[in-house]
Amino acid sequence: METTDDYQWHAGRTTPVENAAIEFIGVKKAFGRNQVLNGLDMALPQDQISMILGPSGTGKSVCIKHMVGLLYPDDGDVLIHGESVPAMPDDDLFEMRKKFGVLFQDGALFGSMNLYDNVAFPLRQHTDKGEDEIAHIVNQRLDEVGLGDANDKMPNELSGGMRKRAGFARALVLDPDIVLFDEPDSGLDPVRTALLCELIQEIHAENGGAYVVITHDIASARRVAEYIAVLWKGQIVESGAATDLFESSNPFVRQFLSGESQGPLGME
Repeated sequence: METTDDYQWHAGRTTPVENAAIEFIGVKKAFGRNQVLNGLDMALPQDQISMILGPSGTGKSVCIKHMVGLLYPDDGDVLIHGESVPAMPDDDLFEMRKKFGVLFQDGALFGSMNLYDNVAFPLRQHTDKGEDEIAHIVNQRLDEVGLGDANDKMPNELSGGMRKRAGFARALVLDPDIVLFDEPDSGLDPVRTALLCELIQEIHAENGGAYVVITHDIASARRVAEYIAVLWKGQIVESGAATDLFESSNPFVRQFLSGESQGPLGME
């Protein structure tokens, strides 16, 4: 049973986002009795690397599913570049999803396809480009992620870090306006996590757009985040420029971003 004390640390301090790529407006979402999002207000800026941080089970991945229209809110609205996702007809929703590239936790590669065909798949599925043009795009993206010589490898021949990079290449082939990363550091050691963060920064610098990283890895946030939203109990505790949040006076934000055991966040 929630009480007002559950939200005593939610300062509600947010830096206004003038050019928002993604907006959540009063979004509520429950699964049975489990209220996952509880009036979520959040705006994520265009042309920056944003991170949604928060403890496990606090609704971060549910946010991604709302962004691409795999889940609809019970109440409230989700806007992508100012357009309501829940209000879109199916045809418009299908077109809107082409704005997104998504890197899932495990890379989500097709086990029966080699690396080249995995990365080419969205182009063959969603465009009428010829094979020569597809080859140019696929090879360019594989080169960007350092896998230019791995075209013929099967997913089971790749390390975890290579699968993440291959998934990143596939997420980029349709030139998305928004790239979503669902815990990209999951299963990686600290060195490979640092290399992936470096790669995210480099490719964002080249391509722009809104990059949104869902994670609870604070080291990754320190490396790449330009904008941070801290999510807990289905609401934003605080959000704004990463430099501001790492200097926050909010006890919950300070505890979470420093990894301290003492503070409002316990083992519940």
